Amino acid sequence: MSMNSPVLPALEWRYACKVFDPARTIPADTWSALERSLVLTPSSFGLQPWKFLVIQDKALREELVPHAWNQRQVADCSHLVVFTIPKAVSEDLIDANIRRMAEVRGGTADALAGFRKMVAGFRSGLEARGGLEQWAKLQAYIALGQFMLAAALMEVDTCPMEGFLPEKFDEVLGLGKDGLTTAVLCPAGYRSADDRYAALPKVRFEAADVVEHR
Repeated sequence: MSMNSPVLPALEWRYACKVFDPARTIPADTWSALERSLVLTPSSFGLQPWKFLVIQDKALREELVPHAWNQRQVADCSHLVVFTIPKAVSEDLIDANIRRMAEVRGGTADALAGFRKMVAGFRSGLEARGGLEQWAKLQAYIALGQFMLAAALMEVDTCPMEGFLPEKFDEVLGLGKDGLTTAVLCPAGYRSADDRYAALPKVRFEAADVVEHR
């Protein structure tokens, strides 16, 4: 990667935005690119065990604020992304992915029978250990990281949030009927001039403390 790459400056620029400017909205073309970055997220076996809810309805976001420890980012951002995952990852997801692979790459689902068997075995092993939901949640965090980097490259602020009540979010958003649950949140928009955290130096350990070469 070139030393002139925009990645490191973007990562130095970004921070977890504490105060969004509610008067600023992400332009449609910018949001379209950010939404595409979510769709392009890699996942284990390419299973994509998620649904991204993009919430712009102001009244709905205000209803969610009390269930996010009264953090105003949920309401004051431009777009709120709710990363949801299936509460029970069934083999239906595997079959849907197989059909999509055949559609995009050509061939038939039958030709992918070996791959399906392998993935189904992986899923069954996770289910036996009670780890399916946690696995899906980890996949959602891959999407979260990719989304935040894409946003930083486009000078859009974000704030990853785990401080919320998943069961309340699920209730307000009616996720139960679709078998989904909330994994993590990420408001996106533009920082307010009143957010003092924007100008604070970034605190990170020295590279030698967290990176080891062998």
